[in-house]
Amino acid sequence: MGKGDKKTRRGKITMGTFGVRRPRKRRKAITVAAEEKAPKKTAAKKKPTAKKTTKTTAKK
Repeated sequence: MGKGDKKTRRGKITMGTFGVRRPRKRRKAITVAAEEKAPKKTAAKKKPTAKKTTKTTAKK
């Protein structure tokens, strides 16, 4: 019962397979990404800046 045995954990590691003795780890990235987006606050609104006006001269 060692590296060549398909039914043991060590054998599954050697063969690169998964099963009852060596289950796959599930990813949590999808649920974590959704939680991270919720607490983020939107950027503060900027005050509208006054438009610069240019002086116009009246034509004669």
